[in-house]
Amino acid sequence: MSELSNQLPTEPISAVGVVTSLNKVPDGYYVVAQTTDGSDADLRKDGLFKSKVTRYLCFTRKTGPDVVADMKVIDIKDALPEGFTPVEETVDTKETAMRKRRLCVKMSPRAAAVTAVYDIQIIAKSKYHLVNYTCVGEINNMGIWYRKGDVSQHQSSQEMSSTACSDAPPNTARKTTSRPDYEHQSSGNYTMTALDDVPFVISEKFFENPKEMQQVNLMGITIKSLAEIEEEVSRGCNARLPLTPLAQNAKQTVLGL
Repeated sequence: MSELSNQLPTEPISAVGVVTSLNKVPDGYYVVAQTTDGSDADLRKDGLFKSKVTRYLCFTRKTGPDVVADMKVIDIKDALPEGFTPVEETVDTKETAMRKRRLCVKMSPRAAAVTAVYDIQIIAKSKYHLVNYTCVGEINNMGIWYRKGDVSQHQSSQEMSSTACSDAPPNTARKTTSRPDYEHQSSGNYTMTALDDVPFVISEKFFENPKEMQQVNLMGITIKSLAEIEEEVSRGCNARLPLTPLAQNAKQTVLGL
C-alpha cells in the first residue's frame, strides 16, 4: 500500500463520474488512473480477452451548490439505496458506465452539509486498508475507498452572503427634512401630502446685508436708519436749546429789562 497524504484537500468533491478514456477527461476533473500500488485502475479490464472497453473513475472539486455526501457500490440487481443516484452513463461518450456493478452517489446541498467526500482512491487488493478512508465496495476486484471530512460552513455562509449582497437592489434611501409640526409625531396614521420631503429654507439672497437703508415715508412717518437717529441725538445734545416763554420772562425780570 502506498503512503497517502494525511492532509485533507481544501475543497470537497462536488461530482463523481466515469470516463471511457484517459484522454477524454472533462476540464476540472481528476481521473483515478492508477491504484495505490501503481496498477492500472481500469474498472472494466478483462484479463482473459483483453477487451478494448475501458472505464475510469473521475471526480471534480469545482465549487457548486451541492457536494458528494456519500458513495456506495451495489450489485446491478440490488435496489437503489434511499437518497442515492446511480452513475448510469459515462461523462464523455454517454455509454453504459458499469456492467455488473453500479456506483451510486448521494448529493447534499453545500450549505446544509456537515460532512462530505474529499478524496477517492482505488486499491488493487481488497485485503489492503487505507488509513482514514472507508471502503464503499468493489468493482472488477478493486476496492473503491473514500475519505470524508467536515464541510466549512463559514466559507459557505460567506459565499451565500456575498451572493445575497450582489443580488440586492441599490440603496434608494435619502435624507429628508421633517415638517416641524410632525417631527415628533409617533402615530402611524399620518397621511402624506405634496409638501412632505420638501426642505423649507431661507433664500441665500436675504443673507446679504444692504449697504444702506433707504428712507421710507409711510403715512407721514419717516423711517430712519440707526446711524441717522444716533447722529440727530448727538447733534441735539451739543446745541443750545431756545428758552421757553416762561423762562424768557423770568430772565427779563431778574435782569430788570
